[in-house]
Amino acid sequence: MSNLVTNAGHTHVDGHGHDDHHHDSGEMTVFGFWLYLMTDCILFASIFAVYAVLVNNVAGGPSGADIFELPYVLGETALLLFSSITYGFAMLALFKGKKNQVLGWLGMTFLLGAGFIAMEINEFHVLIAEGFGPSRSGFLSGFFTLVGTHGLHVTSGLIWMAIMMYQVQKNGLTATNKTRLSCLSLFWHFLDVVWICVFTVVYLMGTL
Repeated sequence: MSNLVTNAGHTHVDGHGHDDHHHDSGEMTVFGFWLYLMTDCILFASIFAVYAVLVNNVAGGPSGADIFELPYVLGETALLLFSSITYGFAMLALFKGKKNQVLGWLGMTFLLGAGFIAMEINEFHVLIAEGFGPSRSGFLSGFFTLVGTHGLHVTSGLIWMAIMMYQVQKNGLTATNKTRLSCLSLFWHFLDVVWICVFTVVYLMGTL
């Protein structure tokens, strides 16, 4: 009888140790992702600095005031801002353990993000078709690099989101999926903040 009690006690302790291990692993993953975001901040800060140097080098071509359409860009901005809100609802559903709601809000976030990318690709297509490609001037090189880099990040976020939707559908709201969705949340909101900076520095100041 004493052996049974001892073994049960060991099992109980080991179970808690296993949970603590998952908890610590998840925290370390999120912390590591914060470090990655800090390096991404440096990347975008560097590109913003390059853009600031090149913004007046139009080489006889158009300036931002000539090519930017604020209403169109406001539409892009609205899509990305709303996608950040819907991802927040996905995280609330995650904390409540409601799988179907998580999938629904992630799906809505994906559609909004995809709409943002579609509008951005269309903007680039129109500019290039009019002869205002990245090789036209230093200003346009800086513009395409900055906005394009952000767009590539959003695209990678969408791919990540699609994979997570599949993982949640297949495996449920496991501890691993919760950690990955938390990291994706940080990434998505980070891109939202970067876009606000892009909108202000590139589009808004460019048209003033």
